[in-house]
Amino acid sequence: MGKGVKESDKVILYSDGASLGNPGRAGIGAIICDEDRKVIKRIAKFIGITTNNVAEYMALIFALEEALYLRAKEVECFLDSQLLVRQLEGTYKVKDRKLGLFYSQVRHLESFFEKVNFNYVVRSANKQADRLAKVAAKGKRE
Repeated sequence: MGKGVKESDKVILYSDGASLGNPGRAGIGAIICDEDRKVIKRIAKFIGITTNNVAEYMALIFALEEALYLRAKEVECFLDSQLLVRQLEGTYKVKDRKLGLFYSQVRHLESFFEKVNFNYVVRSANKQADRLAKVAAKGKRE
């Protein structure tokens, strides 16, 4: 097992997906921090050819899986996808069948934590995850 967070700890995660072409070459990026905003883990992964919305969901799923691995009990998520945040907070319905599968996976992962919050932030407040996703979409290593 890797280094977990302290018991009852909260992690803060920033996630982003990028698709060059939409659909196009896609990558995910995520930054996971402890409560003091010290970076615990960076994720950058090429995920193939897909849409931006799928990449956004995949980035969040990978980040939540990592938070589970770190044994976090609480997760504060920051995403620059207004669509995802509104779907996850229940303001928007998930109409796309493919996105519905990813939405269900996020809900499943969410059930393993005591508390999860999803927050929309502007892209400039999510620069590190955005950069990791774009680098991964190009098939490069960070």
